[in-house]
Amino acid sequence: MIKAVQVNKSFRVGEQEMMVLKGLDFSVNKGEFVAIMGPSGSGKSTLLQLLGGLDVPTAGEIQIDSTAINRLNEKERTIFRRRNIGFVFQNYQLLPTMTVEENVAFPLRANGEMLHTSREKANQYLEAVGLAKMGQRFPNVLSGGQQQRVAVARALVNEPKLLLADEPTGNLDRKMAEEILELLSHFHEHNRQTIVMVTHDIFAAGYADRIVLFKDGVIETEVNREDEDYARFVAHFMA
Repeated sequence: MIKAVQVNKSFRVGEQEMMVLKGLDFSVNKGEFVAIMGPSGSGKSTLLQLLGGLDVPTAGEIQIDSTAINRLNEKERTIFRRRNIGFVFQNYQLLPTMTVEENVAFPLRANGEMLHTSREKANQYLEAVGLAKMGQRFPNVLSGGQQQRVAVARALVNEPKLLLADEPTGNLDRKMAEEILELLSHFHEHNRQTIVMVTHDIFAAGYADRIVLFKDGVIETEVNREDEDYARFVAHFMA
């Protein structure tokens, strides 16, 4: 599903070149839920941007479902992203002048879907995230947890091959965070949704099939749920 091979990413800061990702090899299987952790500046969010086609690597290759997205031009990456990738952000990024229904339907409309079919599908996903009666409200009257549910519905309404979540529970209290994590877990388990999530929270990472720990632009270690060390790994970070 995802294959990143010898990926480098650098940024120019003044006269200096800062290397963020350093020959990274990273892969995700179809239907897998992977959590990426690591200190600020370790490269985890940079990788998420590259996987989403929002940026391109300085060197190396990134394949999403056998498409080398780093070889696409900006317009081609935009079309690929719109059709194949859903995003959930920490700060929701809902459009305040649109209703909840319109926010969820927006990716469908951007892909040229008819108004009535996009509205119908948007409401199906609002029902799936527990917000069936909220479609005509505006985002500013919703709680943070409800807004993030809308963001999840919007990310999934196109039935993307890949869902990328950047600190999706970072602005939520523990109860609301659990609700969002349970929601992501539901779509992962029942729809075989492939998910890559960046998080600082080991509690959130514990919902994943695999936890990958970044440090200084490379993978320091990783652990699978089936591994004997998984529970010990999670408990160590929660201590």
